This record gives sequence, structure tokens and C-alpha cells, in this order.
Amino acid sequence: MLTEPANAYARRLNTWDAAMIVIGGVIGAGIFLTPATVARNTSSGTEVLVLWAIGGLLTLAGVLCYAELGARRPQAGGIYVYLREAFGLLPAFLFGWTMALINYPGSVAAVATMFAEYFCTAVGLPQLYVKPAAVGAIVFIVGVNLFGIRAGAWMQNVFTVLKLAAIALLVVAGLVLAHGHLGLAPVAEASHPASPWSFVGALLPVLFTYGGFHYLNDLAGEVRDPQRTLPRALGLGMAGVVLCYLLANFAYLAGLGHAGLAASQAPAADLMRRLFGAHGATVIAVGIACSTFGYCSIAIAGGARVLQTMGADGVFFRAAGRVDARTRAPQIALALLGAWAVVLTLSGSFNQLLNYTTVGEWLGHVFGIGTLFWYRKHFIDDPAPYRVPFYPLLPLVFVITVFGVIVASAIHAPSDAGMSLAIIALGVPVYYGWQRWARRQPG
Repeated sequence: MLTEPANAYARRLNTWDAAMIVIGGVIGAGIFLTPATVARNTSSGTEVLVLWAIGGLLTLAGVLCYAELGARRPQAGGIYVYLREAFGLLPAFLFGWTMALINYPGSVAAVATMFAEYFCTAVGLPQLYVKPAAVGAIVFIVGVNLFGIRAGAWMQNVFTVLKLAAIALLVVAGLVLAHGHLGLAPVAEASHPASPWSFVGALLPVLFTYGGFHYLNDLAGEVRDPQRTLPRALGLGMAGVVLCYLLANFAYLAGLGHAGLAASQAPAADLMRRLFGAHGATVIAVGIACSTFGYCSIAIAGGARVLQTMGADGVFFRAAGRVDARTRAPQIALALLGAWAVVLTLSGSFNQLLNYTTVGEWLGHVFGIGTLFWYRKHFIDDPAPYRVPFYPLLPLVFVITVFGVIVASAIHAPSDAGMSLAIIALGVPVYYGWQRWARRQPG
């Protein structure tokens, strides 16, 4: 039986809420845009579907590993907590430094700006209103989450259902456009040749589009009966995402064809426009706005829990480590993360920051899953409510694959990879400097 002190988080998320967090954290804008990139790097619809299936299976392997980690340590902070316990406070800080202070707010700023662009398009506002709308979205999300996890979960559930409805509409549109040649969509004649390296390279954007499943582990301290709920929600949520992604890609191929998908800059809008005209493009713009807004809600909630855990450990502002006794929300951490995301939104510097922290994000996944081997070795006799199947094969497959993604990313963009490693290395003097400063503070 897990107990929490009076000023800690309250376990108020059920299986439905947790599964919605998994789905909402993964499905952002990627599935509405990335399939075109994948099609350009493949030679047929069959290859497109195979890539999305491979990406889904690899991601499911990682999700099963995170399910065991979450069941073993159902605390707020996710990967940060696992790294702290397995490898020490410095590696955990380097992850938090890279993610909670740069990647999370950078992601929020980028996706909030995307939300604002689609929102302004849908309602007919000029581009002048994009930044104010993005800032307003961030402020609103932070404001709702200040009232506690139930308020945030209610908002998240609504927007996750709306994004699922948008994907369902895409699928229906693709099936209607296909008429009687559904079976020919993925096996049509190749539209252009693609090299084996292009096929492998196309897996990178697929894996990035499947990212975000770790947010539930950041919120594990607020999940009811976590040893059972976390594995169940992670499995159900990710299985739902894989199904949505495969159906959406089949719809694109059925409605646009492989050549049309490869030539498209906005496949979701093109598909809807082909069936419903300009009104269809407007409807899907609303759907993408809902999807991106929901992602921002999860990223802010999850990132704030990492900041709060760092504050409680004394490697960030102590005030950020407080959890409000009434709302059970990390209000100061939420405000700080939201404020920094607003600064990045207004400055427009988030895209480069995200490029610089991509390698750090994936390294966090590699070492996060790596802690599973540490837990199995040091807690071999501990009863585990959930154990990843086919151990150690699944975690090894995930770690090796993700490390391959890191190497491929470094080869493709060596300057970004170098900056990412430099940002991580810069965290070392920051960590020791912060420790020295903290020791000098009274009380």
C-alpha cells in the first residue's frame, strides 16, 4: 500500500485518465504532417505501412519497459527518478537540465505556436495574432493545472477525444475517396525508387512521431493503484496510438495515393479538401489545433513534475519543489515552466533549441530504459507487480534501436548533435555550482 504525506501528490488519475494521457502525449501534429515525409523516402505504400508498423512495435517495446519502471517506482518525475536511484544525482540532473529546462518548454513553445497557426487559420485571424494566441494557450493551460490534476485531466480528456475524432474523420475521408480500390492503395505501382538508406532514414521521423509516451511516468505519483494502472494504461494507450497511425496512413494512401502523399506538404488538409473542399481543410485545421493544444497540456503537466522533483532534491529552486497542500499541484514549478515557455514563444528561438536537445532526449530514453537492468540486478527478490515480457530481449532491442537513431541523427546533423552534447556537458559545472550555492543558503 502506497501512502503519501499531506503535502505530496494525490492519486486521482484512473485508468481512463492515464490512457488518455498516453494517447494525448504521443499524438500531436506529427501524424497530420509526417506521413508525407515518410512517403518521400519510400517507393510504395506498402513500405509506408511497414515503416509505421515497425515504429509502432519498437515503441511498444519501450512502453512495456516503462510500464515495469513505473510499476516499480510510481513517483512523480519519471526518468529523472530512475536515473537518480540507479546512477546518482548528477546523471539525473543532466537529464532534468536538458529536458525540463530546455526540451519540455521548447516543445511547448513550438507546439503552442503550431496550435496558434492552425487556430488562426480556422477562425480567419491574420498571422499577427499567432504569438498572442500561443501565449494565451500556454497561460490558460497553466492556469487550469494550478487547480490540480483532476482539472488538468478533465481538460486533457476532452482534447484527446477531439483529436481522436479528427483522426477518425481522416480515416472516413480516405475510405470514401478510395471507393472500390481499397486493397490496391498500399500495393500500387511504386511512384519513385528509393534507396535502402532512404528507407532506414524514413524510420527516424516515424519514431519521433511515436515519441511522448513517457509523460505518464512523469505523472505516476498521481495515478491510482499505479502498479496495475500504469502498465494497463501504457499498453492500452500505445496500442490505440499504433492503430490510429496505421489507419491514418492507410487513409492517406487510399485518398491521395503514394505519389500524392509524397508530393503533399499538408496531407491531412489535402485529403479533407479533396472530399469536402475548403470547408474540409478548415475542419481539419480545427482538429489539428485541438490535437496540439492537448499535447501542450500534457507536456506542461509532466515537465512541471520533473522540475518539482528536482526542486525537492535541492538541484533546482527549493520553492519549485513545493506541492500545494490544497490543490496537490506543483504550482510554482508550473508557473516557472509556463513562464519560460512563454519567453521562448515570444523570442521564436524554440526550433533551434529543440534541434539542439534531440540527442539529449533520446539519450535520456536509452539510459532510462537502461535502469531496468539495474533494478532487475539489485532488486532481484522484490515482488514486481508487472515485469516486461521477453526480458532482456525487449529492452535490448529498444536501447540498441534508439542508440541507432541517435547515431543516424548525429550523422545527418552533426552540428545539432554536437550542440546537444555541449548542453549536456554544460550541466556538469551548473550542477556543482548550484550545489555550492545551495549549501551557502540559510536553512
